[in-house]
Amino acid sequence: MPGKAKRTKTPDEGRIAALVRELLVELGEDPGRDGLKKTPARVAKSLAFLTRGYRQSLKKVVNGAYFSSGTNHMVILKDIELYSLCEHHMLPFYGKCAIGYISRGKVLGVSKLARIVDMFARRLQIQERMTEEIADAVMREAGAEGVGVVIRARHLCMMMRGVEKQNSEMTTSAVLGSFRSDEKVRQEFLSLIGM
Repeated sequence: MPGKAKRTKTPDEGRIAALVRELLVELGEDPGRDGLKKTPARVAKSLAFLTRGYRQSLKKVVNGAYFSSGTNHMVILKDIELYSLCEHHMLPFYGKCAIGYISRGKVLGVSKLARIVDMFARRLQIQERMTEEIADAVMREAGAEGVGVVIRARHLCMMMRGVEKQNSEMTTSAVLGSFRSDEKVRQEFLSLIGM
């Protein structure tokens, strides 16, 4: 399945640094000059951090943070900041995510929703797939009646290169269960997140 974590071992930062050094030379730079001497190691460390989602599991991210709840009302967490790298150009995209779900007797610890977003964002991604992955994970982990996820993001691959559109923002949504089958539930979610 695309986007599924395939790599569990820690990246070889020394090898990545050597490749970055080669890249700098190929681009016409001198990796030995003062400003670039430590750049290959910095880039390697940065890439390892920015792709750490490949080495995380949903089970460890949630870490058993389930709490019983007698209610089945909608739970919403919005304005979850996210930072990712587009898989087509390896340029950043960033934005905010809103998650809503209706519980069935248990709720997830609120910070776990943000951690789930981070786990999927810290991979080479496309926004559309990431939105679906987050919704599927929350549905499964919360045992929810329904889930809605909306992401709004700006893509540097559109802003810095290509069409160079500075004010474009992409919005994606994924709705599962009652959020898909019941228009009133879906509208309540969209209204509460300000859409």
